Amino acid sequence: MDKNLIQRTLSGIVYVAVIILCTTPLGAQLINSISPDLVKQQYLYYGLITLLMGVGSWECFKIMKFGKGYERFVVFPLVIFIFYVFSKRYFNFDFFFDFRLSEILAMVLIVIAAVTLFKFPNELYFDSGKLIFTVIYVALPFSFALGLPKFRSYDNSFSLEVLFLFILIWSSDTFAYLTGKFFGKHKMAPKISPKKTWEGYIGGVVLTLILSYFVEHYHPDLRGNWMVVGFLVAAFAPIGDLVESQLKRNFAVKDSGNIIPGHGGVLDRLDSFIICVPVVYLYFILEKFI
Repeated sequence: MDKNLIQRTLSGIVYVAVIILCTTPLGAQLINSISPDLVKQQYLYYGLITLLMGVGSWECFKIMKFGKGYERFVVFPLVIFIFYVFSKRYFNFDFFFDFRLSEILAMVLIVIAAVTLFKFPNELYFDSGKLIFTVIYVALPFSFALGLPKFRSYDNSFSLEVLFLFILIWSSDTFAYLTGKFFGKHKMAPKISPKKTWEGYIGGVVLTLILSYFVEHYHPDLRGNWMVVGFLVAAFAPIGDLVESQLKRNFAVKDSGNIIPGHGGVLDRLDSFIICVPVVYLYFILEKFI
């Protein structure tokens, strides 16, 4: 058997296992079965998101090749500060999904950063542009991810929004790939991602909607309507992949890193997650007013 395939399979299994253990009560239950009351599930999730955000920031810093100006010394303190602000809300149970101007502005900035990447890439060759893009593209989405799950400290409960978000993203990628492989004819973005087709995109949307129906049916306790979440994920997950592909293309980089053997870096694996999180977060805000 191909050694690369074995490596990809094993690292993929470990990656999925870590996601499951950190986004469901299983992680704390497993650890506490060895030593009672050793850890709360919310700390495992926070540790996961912190690790992913930290590695993702470093990968973005390396991809964009910062110069020797002051920006290279400012970028990580800014990332840490933004994440710290959201961390305080996380541990104070302060994610009420009310309409906050600061959150809407942050989401607008994510859109502006993505548009700049595609339409005005020369702006990102300046260290100031690299600084702003890194903070917006990495720090904000992972900070918003802290607000998706619900948890209680007294019984160590932890809701499954993030787990199912990952599952829908994985299904969208898989369904889009398989549909595109067998039926794809019309290229979606040939210069950025030659293998993506519109047929694959549509297939990913339809089949992810079917899966999200079962999520909604069997888990009515989750925030929002998961048919809507499934549609949003299937619609925006490919955009996340295109954003990261364009970023690497602009700076002539093949992979964002190699922390996951055979799969690349954190940004390679979580490109769709980075875009889907603020979209789903915004939906959770708006659905309270519907």
